[in-house]
Amino acid sequence: MPATESVVGGPGPARPASRTRSFLRLVMIEHSVFALPFAYIAALTAMFQDGGGVRWGTLLLVTVAMVGLRTFAMACNRIIDREIDARNPRTANREIVTGAVSVRSAWTGAAVALAVFLGAAALLNPLCLMLAPVAVVPMVVYPYGKRFTNFPHAILAFAQAMGPVGAWLAVTGTWSGDAVILGLAVGIWIGGFDLIFACQDVQADRAHGVLSFPARYGIPAALYGARVCHAVTMALLVWYAVATDAGVLLWLGLLIVAVAFVYEHRVVRPHDLSRLNRAFFTVNGFIGIALFVCALADLAVRGLSV
Repeated sequence: MPATESVVGGPGPARPASRTRSFLRLVMIEHSVFALPFAYIAALTAMFQDGGGVRWGTLLLVTVAMVGLRTFAMACNRIIDREIDARNPRTANREIVTGAVSVRSAWTGAAVALAVFLGAAALLNPLCLMLAPVAVVPMVVYPYGKRFTNFPHAILAFAQAMGPVGAWLAVTGTWSGDAVILGLAVGIWIGGFDLIFACQDVQADRAHGVLSFPARYGIPAALYGARVCHAVTMALLVWYAVATDAGVLLWLGLLIVAVAFVYEHRVVRPHDLSRLNRAFFTVNGFIGIALFVCALADLAVRGLSV
């Protein structure tokens, strides 16, 4: 995403409110829209199968846990990558590079977010708390991935796949194959659009020795890899719909997702990345929200009670 942020607060020490706003921009808090809808789908499906009613307290804790973990992950990413970001024109204006957010403040925010995540996990059930480190570790490993592998996107995919699985565990306290299917779909989906997103940094990555699939194998190969990822995502979503005896409304949602994927891959071409932000943010945000709305409507029709 092109960085358009400026230093907040002007000369002298920034006010606490300004520092908070800068930190929230640093971690792009609004992009929680990518992961939350799928956690909600998993949690609500688990509730439907486990009694039929929405447990609002559990849903709130799932939300807090997801936002807390994502905020921690983004803060760590920005801290660890600050020197790489400073050398890339696309990311050189990020708050931690310009000084709008200090490294110390970023670590403080990350620590608070981690505490929020762990607190929410503890309130959900003992299994969620016990498995919390499994969710935390890949979030920290991911930014280092571009230093030792051409496939950091796979680490991100693994990290994101745990969202729906964790949400299901939060409701039932037990493992579910259905949640694993949905988790794999989400992880591979996000890994695929991370391949697309990384295409805009190929020149900077090659110049500074940053590893990624597009930098190593080229933009055409990365876009082809993203198409394969999203085809696999669709297959997994279909499997999930069959496994959970989905109704017609969820199948309608899958049709919408398929059309969105086709559009996404038509607007981004190897020699024309001008519409990449539209594909990355607008289309993928739409996919998550559209599928959640259809899944919620489907569960409501099938008997999910408020």
